[in-house]
Amino acid sequence: MAEGSKASSKVALDPTDLYDTRSMLSDDERMVQDSVARFTDERVLPIIGPCFDEGRFPAELIPEIAELGLLGSSLPTEYGCAGLNAVSYGLICQELERGDSGIRSFVSVQSSLCMYPIYAFGSEEQRQRFLPGMAKGEIIGCFGLTEPHGGSDPGSMKTHAKRDGDDWIINGAKMWITNGGLAHVAIVWAMTEDGIQGFLVERGMKGFVTKDIHRKMSLRASVTSELYFDDVRVPDANRLPNVRGLKGPLSCLTQARYGITWGPIGAAIACYTEVLENTKTRMLFGKPLAATQTVQRRLAEMARRITTAQLLSMQLGRLKDAGTMQPSQVSLAKWNNCRMAIDIARDARDLLGGAGITTEYCPIRHQLNLESVITYEGTETVHELVIGREVTGLNAF
Repeated sequence: MAEGSKASSKVALDPTDLYDTRSMLSDDERMVQDSVARFTDERVLPIIGPCFDEGRFPAELIPEIAELGLLGSSLPTEYGCAGLNAVSYGLICQELERGDSGIRSFVSVQSSLCMYPIYAFGSEEQRQRFLPGMAKGEIIGCFGLTEPHGGSDPGSMKTHAKRDGDDWIINGAKMWITNGGLAHVAIVWAMTEDGIQGFLVERGMKGFVTKDIHRKMSLRASVTSELYFDDVRVPDANRLPNVRGLKGPLSCLTQARYGITWGPIGAAIACYTEVLENTKTRMLFGKPLAATQTVQRRLAEMARRITTAQLLSMQLGRLKDAGTMQPSQVSLAKWNNCRMAIDIARDARDLLGGAGITTEYCPIRHQLNLESVITYEGTETVHELVIGREVTGLNAF
């Protein structure tokens, strides 16, 4: 009798949160997640399919994104930012990417790759000049590191800056730059006589040109650009004074990769929930598709992998908030979670049958987007080698 009573009182688990990670969140963290989830449901999802089809970034959402405090959300309030913790930033990335990787990429680049280096390596004058406007979405930034010959070896950088009195003359090119065509300011990393340094190159500076990249089959609802520098004269006041060498750009990438460990969880949940509902209502051979062992095993595998990713990112966020997070730990989560999401998107597309190849359903869109997410901010192979170096103590790069 007692056993039956216990069984009857069993509470059904949330299929998208089997380990109840939401119970690990503070009230403030839950409030952040709920507000961004609501924005995604009400403002992103109704338009993102057509935006992807048209190859258009929905720039009309920028003021609302800024109003929610999502730009530079982890930076101090004295610069007009929200001052949120790392877990809250991760939840922002997760909920935005549940909508589309392009929306999350916009926020990631603005926050982690543009506002963060100005805050971490800039002068106080630079912080006051740029950060409040960037938090309001009035100043858009981009991050110029990757070059046309390849992005995995930034030490072979060809873009260079030469001192000329109180100015610097920059020549070179950057490739695959998110937000490039939108940006009012580019954080450009260039080789100098004293090593790699960062510069704030502003739109309108003579010789600075951006060209958007078209014919993309991934991140279509995002602006991706080339940057060209032809004797661009930049005042020394626009040089980031507090960093030299690869430490600067690599530390920015660690910030961005942290958010990317959370983002693909949102994409995976979007694919999983859509195919879960579809297979429960789609009738084949006289019963729901989800009533077959083969489909249940595939859905269970999706749930297992999403749960693993949620726990990885949650612990990573707590480590980051405690100030003990290591770059190799970010690599492990980025590698695992991107692979998890792209595999789920592909399997969800297959379970939807022929209908799955249209953007009426989300898996094909997320699958195509994740082809970029698994590549940028360090390819899967690079992160595997980072972990290999961590566990063996030997460098195979």
